[in-house]
Amino acid sequence: MSARPLPSSTPAAQGVDASGVLAFLDALDAAPGIEPHSLMILRHGHVVAEGWWAPYTAGRPHLLYSLSKSFTATAAALAAADGLLDFDAPVISYFPEFAADITDPRSRAMRVRHVATMASGHLAETLDAARALDPEELVRGFLLLPPDRDPGTVFAYNQPTTYTLAAIVQRVTGQPLTGYLRPRLLDPLGIGEAAWLRDRTGRELGFSGLHATTDALARLGRLYLGDGVWEGERLLPEGWVAEASRAHIPTAGGMGDTDRQDWDQGYGCQFWMSRHGYRGDGAYGQFCLILPEHDAVVVTTAETERMQQLLNLVWDHLLPAFGAAPPAGHEPAEAALRERLSRLALPPAPGRPAPLGRAGDWAAAAFVPAGGVCAAQPGLSAVTVRGGADGWTVTLTDDGHDLALRLGDGPGWTVAEEPAPTAVSGGWTDPATLALDVIFLETPHHLLLTCTLPDRTFTARWSTQPLHGGPLRTLRAPRHPSA
Repeated sequence: MSARPLPSSTPAAQGVDASGVLAFLDALDAAPGIEPHSLMILRHGHVVAEGWWAPYTAGRPHLLYSLSKSFTATAAALAAADGLLDFDAPVISYFPEFAADITDPRSRAMRVRHVATMASGHLAETLDAARALDPEELVRGFLLLPPDRDPGTVFAYNQPTTYTLAAIVQRVTGQPLTGYLRPRLLDPLGIGEAAWLRDRTGRELGFSGLHATTDALARLGRLYLGDGVWEGERLLPEGWVAEASRAHIPTAGGMGDTDRQDWDQGYGCQFWMSRHGYRGDGAYGQFCLILPEHDAVVVTTAETERMQQLLNLVWDHLLPAFGAAPPAGHEPAEAALRERLSRLALPPAPGRPAPLGRAGDWAAAAFVPAGGVCAAQPGLSAVTVRGGADGWTVTLTDDGHDLALRLGDGPGWTVAEEPAPTAVSGGWTDPATLALDVIFLETPHHLLLTCTLPDRTFTARWSTQPLHGGPLRTLRAPRHPSA
């Protein structure tokens, strides 16, 4: 059974100036290096604007990267309310099998609330070092790294802290995070498909890897905006939202970048404090902005390395649009906004049909990596182009598996679901060159592929580098058997 849609409203009825939303969309279009994938704006509990840039669609899950952390913290809060977890207990108390190995007093003093607030006492990211110490058990590798300072005194954005919190939740509940959250959070909120990447232990990662829809993020944001109450029912423990959304540890200077004002406002329980409100935050522009002072939620999915600039555009254009009353003369702007949201689309890559004079040369052409190896995707070893009466197919051989991409007959995106959801655009830029843009639709990422006929080589590069790595066929929401 499908979930009931979120309440919707015109912007004006909720005191939102549609011209401000239009200005935000204009600014996104003009901003180099920001590719939006979706947008939802809620005010006073109602959706006042929503849109997806084709070929992205409303029903498709999107990789959230570190916005996953906010769901992990929510699971921890629910486990604490169930009496299964104590935020003041030592982390090591949940892993007694490691106790003999963990001798550093700071490691032994680390409490659950320290890993929940990125305050383990380490001064930098420990993921690679922890994996090197124990490739099979990241929690043990992390606890073997002595903190540089006393836990609770310094901030470092540190993936193993959240992984450890997630591991504790999964250990005390006996379930994956998604399994534990399903009856307590996901189903009550009306969140459908949600899937988490797992590591070799079988644990869901916690710090990243959750795939969910934009609508799911809007529902989480609305729940937090409502202090954990949904449709009159309390889902989150009383007091949790206040605890999660206050600054537990200062972060100024902690990211090593002087132009990250919204990363210098402090860190809560797997939520960042912002210049306005607070947020769940994932790499490349996955945001759930919770704005209590405006009774609003703004959700974006995107592909950008200019995350501060994206936030700046929200502050510059959307915040002034939140008023107390309907703006005068709003009807033309609202009509323009509806029309604009209905035609959002990413521009396809340019390209022409197969050149008539060279079609035979391309019809069964095989290509190898230029320079002998594909730096962007080392497992990508071959590209094969096939042509026939039913059109053209480009097959990528990666990690010994084939990913077949169909080329459309004209400009635009050609979407396929298996073995990974993709959208392909492009074509021949000249008789000797085929250039394609391949979007992996359940992630933020594009693979840009060029095949050159004279030397039978190809090059490939990522528009932004996938952070989880792995073969191309795995760049999708995971499909797990029932837990």
